[in-house]
Amino acid sequence: MEWFEQAQEAERAADWDTAVALVSARSECYSTDHWAHGNHLWHMALLAEAGRFAELARLAQVDVHARRSLNRALRDRGMAPELHARAADGDRGALYALVRLLGETGRLRQARRAVREFAPEDRYAHRLLADFRPSSTEVTAVDDGAVQQED
Repeated sequence: MEWFEQAQEAERAADWDTAVALVSARSECYSTDHWAHGNHLWHMALLAEAGRFAELARLAQVDVHARRSLNRALRDRGMAPELHARAADGDRGALYALVRLLGETGRLRQARRAVREFAPEDRYAHRLLADFRPSSTEVTAVDDGAVQQED
């Protein structure tokens, strides 16, 4: 059995230590060898699947693929506080993931607050906000009977 077949089998069995060890030994970020680069992306995906967020966070300091994998995994798991902390540290990808997560879960007010707090002039963040409709809990009636959206 080839190493990649062993890695695939380990991945299917959720044997993360084996899968990560096999793949990481043959991975290289931005390698001219497309197989090595592909293995690097696989390595980052394995770390995310395994929930090895501390390891991904360490790699994310210098590796854009680790940063993207980490932010995607945090969003997929609904880990808004962790994304918020990463956005507070200046990670725009984390901010975008946070805005999507909050918008998708009906927490538009929190999403708007995060954009105001971390990137008030970021046009992309504002476009993400515009993709979400306010939830019914964010709309209130005013005295004259007209409806006004809270901010």
